Amino acid sequence: MDPATLEYAIHLDNKDILHTYREEFYLLPQIYMDGNSLGLLSKRAEKTLLDSLQDWKELGIEGWTKGREPWFYFSEKLGSQLAPLVGASPEEVLVTGSTTVNLHQLTATFYQPTGKRTKILADELTFPSDLYALQSQLSLKGYNPDTHLVCVKSRDGRFLDEDDIIEAMTDEVALIILPTILYRSGQILDMKRLTVEAHKRDILIGFDGCHSVGAIPHRFNDWDVDFAYWCNYKHLNGGPGSVGGLFVNKKHFRTLPGLAGWFGSRKDKQFDMEHTLTQAPDAGAYQIGTPHVLSMAPILGSLEMFNEAGIEAIRQKSLQLTQYLMDLIDTELSDYPFTIGSPRDDIRRGGHVSVEHAEAARICKSLKEYGIIPDFRAPNIIRLAPVALYSTFEEVWKVVQALKEIMKEKHYEKFPNEREVVA
Repeated sequence: MDPATLEYAIHLDNKDILHTYREEFYLLPQIYMDGNSLGLLSKRAEKTLLDSLQDWKELGIEGWTKGREPWFYFSEKLGSQLAPLVGASPEEVLVTGSTTVNLHQLTATFYQPTGKRTKILADELTFPSDLYALQSQLSLKGYNPDTHLVCVKSRDGRFLDEDDIIEAMTDEVALIILPTILYRSGQILDMKRLTVEAHKRDILIGFDGCHSVGAIPHRFNDWDVDFAYWCNYKHLNGGPGSVGGLFVNKKHFRTLPGLAGWFGSRKDKQFDMEHTLTQAPDAGAYQIGTPHVLSMAPILGSLEMFNEAGIEAIRQKSLQLTQYLMDLIDTELSDYPFTIGSPRDDIRRGGHVSVEHAEAARICKSLKEYGIIPDFRAPNIIRLAPVALYSTFEEVWKVVQALKEIMKEKHYEKFPNEREVVA
């Protein structure tokens, strides 16, 4: 059977062991290839949100302790459900805050400059919000971000070389913050190796897992990662503005939170209203304020599916989808100047494929007219993310055929080559 045919795509879908989960989602009329920016709504996520609304409606303030999922313990409950996806113990994971707020918390907690160790190590390809947070944390400690935030350079603008990161782990570095997966290229960094090398030099290391949690397996505990943080609205389908997640290695549980708040209290002490914090004995200590219950509720329904399907099966299908996509691009679009800007090796590739083209912004607009929702990243990247729980091989085939027709007909030339307000 010819892999470039629709028949072959349907054949792959017929072998898909996760195909029934597609029925659990509210699918759009378009082909959705942007699940690495915002996942689709599932019926289970909708139900758990409606359950929390019903608790509010029927119980009022009693929902904090007597609801279907009592809100007072909801952050910890969701953390325990998330723990298997990141390779952690239940008490090490919490759903709280947002990505950037959690990075502020964790940096304020674990960035403790002493002596000549005053710098933070990051990289030039990371998501800008991380850099903004690190710059502000350095400024708050009285250091100049221009000299004290060290960003590892990329050799080609796409990928990072772990050797370069390790070389930058000097005796002036107090803390390292790196992405698990680069948001543009989808490259997976070797978290285990980087953690080992950081600890050899007595440096704490944390990871931004926004593009990996829900897409690939993790072993944060086995790798002895110090901390991590991520969003839950991409691969985990928690909804727009969904509450974020954090991991704190249990060896750090006695570390005082850098940004203290009353929800970081030990539960039995919280309503004593004492003026001295009795911090929770686990990752709960790193909460700050009252949890955003209605933005957390959908995560519960979504996590039910992840724990049923298993992250290993999800990862296997994701790899098959992205490999199939790259194979079709190689064969069907060879007449056009597309470049695959993602790793070819399974062990290095996350859950999306970056396709580079000088006219990327215009091509993305054409794709939308063809009923396909992609994602654009300046200056020249089309990100395509077929998601294991709801995307099909047939959809991947149709995306590549649409790209072929767009290029052949020069359909993209009707649009300006500039991004939209939200890319």
